[in-house]
Amino acid sequence: MSAEVISIGALLVMFVVGTVLPINLGILAFVSTFAVGTASLGLTEDEIFEGFPAELFVTIVGVTYLFSVARRNGTIDRLVAAGVRLVRGRVALIPWVLFLVAALLTAFGTFTPAAVAILAPIGMNFAYRYKLNPLVVGMMVISGGHAGAFSPLAVSGALVLGLVDKTELHISAVTLFSASFLINLVLSALTYVLLAKRPVPLAEGSEEAAEDQDLAVSGRPDWRQWLTLACLAALVIGALGFHLEIGFLALAAGALLALVDMKRQEKAVDGVSWSTLLLVAGMMTYIAMLEKAGIIENISEHAAGLGAPVAVALLLCFTVAITSAFASSTAILTAIIPIAVPLLLSSHLSAAGLIAALAVSTTIVDTSPFSTNGALVLSNARGVDPRRFYRQVIGYTGGIVALGPVVAWGALVLPWS
Repeated sequence: MSAEVISIGALLVMFVVGTVLPINLGILAFVSTFAVGTASLGLTEDEIFEGFPAELFVTIVGVTYLFSVARRNGTIDRLVAAGVRLVRGRVALIPWVLFLVAALLTAFGTFTPAAVAILAPIGMNFAYRYKLNPLVVGMMVISGGHAGAFSPLAVSGALVLGLVDKTELHISAVTLFSASFLINLVLSALTYVLLAKRPVPLAEGSEEAAEDQDLAVSGRPDWRQWLTLACLAALVIGALGFHLEIGFLALAAGALLALVDMKRQEKAVDGVSWSTLLLVAGMMTYIAMLEKAGIIENISEHAAGLGAPVAVALLLCFTVAITSAFASSTAILTAIIPIAVPLLLSSHLSAAGLIAALAVSTTIVDTSPFSTNGALVLSNARGVDPRRFYRQVIGYTGGIVALGPVVAWGALVLPWS
């Protein structure tokens, strides 16, 4: 049995077992990484540990800890109340406000995970306080981030345009940006229409807790809340303006706020979603091992060598969507565009159409709990049953993986084939 079959087979088995049985998928992933990596792929322990997502680990710990501190001192209540005043009490508009803010942040250069890291905790608190569907709020934050992610000023947009510029092909920056924005806008509209009224997977007793803790903000913020707001502003400026690591900034801000309010913040660390961290770290370590062994690249190359160009384009869109649901979108984009270039040069397919379709297919699945963005939504959800909410996110992502590539291919490749 080939290494590819063993690796993908192990991934499917642990995914099914971790979803059906009450065992953290991250534990299964770490065990599988060691077993498959050493026995089948011939990797050393050091090579395996290189795939541990240290940056993502620090980001999730830092962001969830900081917002746990801010929640305990009442600052989050004030931010939520201010957001409600912004939409003049029409809380149903909150997901759209978050979508637009996320799109603006990424369109002007914010890396998508940074924008989601800033907005997801606020959005999840909105959802909890006003009984909005947290799945809708979280997914619209992510879609908003990707709606703006392929502008020429954005990290992903600059990456794709730079990769294409190194080839004989040319694509319009406007086409790339417009394709991503419109598809994510349509996705958000469908998500809002179809799911906004769906039941929320509440944790036991959470409905009563939400009612008891509904906003009763009055008076001016105290000095601790002013300091928290200053720290949040510094976090945004440092991450967006100076491209500093948001996880370390958040940890520093959280530690400072805890030191000046030690009695109230004694249990703030409980707000870190450790189970989500374990799940995401384990899965990303496993996928990184597959990338290091060349399994991901081999699968993509096999897909590129099959059938008619139009059919191959669809297969590539599916390949990157499935892979990116478990791995870095940036890494997948970097790998897939060079693979697609020979296909484009030897066929009549539209370069702009296929590149845009691949870009959309790669990023639209970042709702997955195994990606940075999906993990941030999952780890910041409040008042929900964790396992049921995890399954909702998995189900939503499964629908995106199944339909997203077809939509991107049908809208961007097929009309010009």
